[in-house]
Amino acid sequence: MKKHIDFLLAGVGGQGTILASDVLVNVGLAAGFQAKQAEVHGMSQRGGSVTSHVRWGEVVYSPLIGAGEADVLLAFEKLEALRCVNSMRPGALALINMQAIEPLTAISGDQTYPTDETLQNVFAKLSSKVQYINGEEIAESLGNVKAANVVLLGALSALLEQGGQAGVSLTSENWLNVITARVPPKHVELNRKAFQAGREAVS
Repeated sequence: MKKHIDFLLAGVGGQGTILASDVLVNVGLAAGFQAKQAEVHGMSQRGGSVTSHVRWGEVVYSPLIGAGEADVLLAFEKLEALRCVNSMRPGALALINMQAIEPLTAISGDQTYPTDETLQNVFAKLSSKVQYINGEEIAESLGNVKAANVVLLGALSALLEQGGQAGVSLTSENWLNVITARVPPKHVELNRKAFQAGREAVS
C-alpha cells in the first residue's frame, strides 16, 4: 500500500474547491488514512485563486505539500492548472476541468489567456496521466452547473481506482456518503447523479 498520497486542488473562488477538498479529506479518513488539509485563498470572494492541499498517509505531520511533490492535481480551471505545474511530481495524475475564467489582466488585454494547445503541451511534458473534462457542461446537462465540483470528484474517484493510486478499496458509496453529508438534502439526488456522470466521463 502506498504510504501517502498528496492532492493539490486549484480553482477560482465560487467553483466549490473548498467543498471538494473537505470531501476529499474525509474520504481519506474513511479509507483508514490520517488526513489533513490546508487552504490558501487569494481574494476568493472576487474570483481569485483558491488552492487547497490534502494529504492522506499512514502518518501525516503537515498538511502542506512541497514543490514538485503533488501526486494528484485536481484543477477546476485551466489557468489555475498551469499555475500549479511546478507543484506536481513527474508522472503525477492530473484531472483538469476545461473551464476558462479569465482574470482581469486578460480581459483588459494586458496579458493573453493561454490556449488549450499550450495547456496540453505543458502537461504532456510532465505526465502521461492527464485527463481533461468539461465539468460545467456535464453539470448543466443535469440541471445545475454548480454541481461541476461533484462531477470532478466523481471523475477523480474513477481515476484513482483505474491507476491504483489510493492503495485501498474505496467504493462509490464511500465517496457519496461523505458528499451527501455535506450538501442540503434537496440537492442529494442531483449530487449523486453528478458524481456518477463524472465517473462515466473518464471510464
